Amino acid sequence: MRIKPLHIVLLYNASTLGTPDQPDDSSSTDELRRMIRRMARVLRGLKHRVTILPLAQNLLAFQHRLRRLRPDVVFNQYDDVVNGALYEMRVAALVRMLGYPMTGSPALALGLTRSKYMTASLLHGVGILIPPKTELLERIGDVDRHTWQFPLIVQASQEHAGIGLERDSVVYSKNALRHKVRHILKTYLQPALAQRFLPGREFNVGILGGRKPCVLPLAEVNYSELPPDIPPIMSYAAKWLENTVEYKKTSVICPALVEPELAREIGRTALRSFRAVSGWGYGRVDIRLDTAGQPRVLEVNCNPSLEEDVALARSAAATGIQYPQLLQMIIKAALEHTPFDVEIPML
Repeated sequence: MRIKPLHIVLLYNASTLGTPDQPDDSSSTDELRRMIRRMARVLRGLKHRVTILPLAQNLLAFQHRLRRLRPDVVFNQYDDVVNGALYEMRVAALVRMLGYPMTGSPALALGLTRSKYMTASLLHGVGILIPPKTELLERIGDVDRHTWQFPLIVQASQEHAGIGLERDSVVYSKNALRHKVRHILKTYLQPALAQRFLPGREFNVGILGGRKPCVLPLAEVNYSELPPDIPPIMSYAAKWLENTVEYKKTSVICPALVEPELAREIGRTALRSFRAVSGWGYGRVDIRLDTAGQPRVLEVNCNPSLEEDVALARSAAATGIQYPQLLQMIIKAALEHTPFDVEIPML
């Protein structure tokens, strides 16, 4: 794939503030900066001119700087785990309003998918299967308003990256549910999301492309080595805490060994979900099978991590797309994007 040399602004979040109930992690901040520097080297190796632009919270200064730089495209790696969807939406909307092409999904999709309940409601409305008994619990008393079938998985409704997902997130009684909801309301200052816990296989489905997105080879999360007292979920520990049992005993198989018909069904479900939320460029849809073997969507991640050799990059490599080509394809999708988010049709 050939793209003429471009001036690319590589945008990332310069804030190092911690997140609720999680300690400041200087190592993860250093890891982010290493990833950004690596991406810049790869893009420069593709003959692009790259300006790395860290952004804190001063959007006015950011706007002035962006106007002075006049990039051909903004490579959006801004992720805000503290302020969440609000700032991610503002940044994405501002870039688009200033008239610059931007990688990844538009503001509408970023804001929508940071709310797990809104995403689930939209997907359910267009006929896409989600976990049964998906409920938003805004106060402790909401627990008693429903009839539950356990086990359930309970999590903060507006977090991502595994934040708040712990060993006690899978509950087996109303008392345990009430305790977990109370913890989420107090700690994260947001409603809790409760869903029927699905016992089947779990898949990460990468999606790549603009006008004609494609499904990348499936990746399956392997929980088979976890001890029986640890629930098979992609918790915060499983994602980030290298010294924990969850991290050491959770692995990913890519490409996954899946029957062709099931793989096609999972791929179709993921692609429909990505389009339903107005995703663009690249994304990841997490899917789990129910007791009948049907794929149900857990989450849509519109701008997943682009760290080399993991997640989306790993799935792309399984189909022969190496890291430089992956970044180039994401840029190409950004240049295909419509000028304004409202022109993107939804299902």
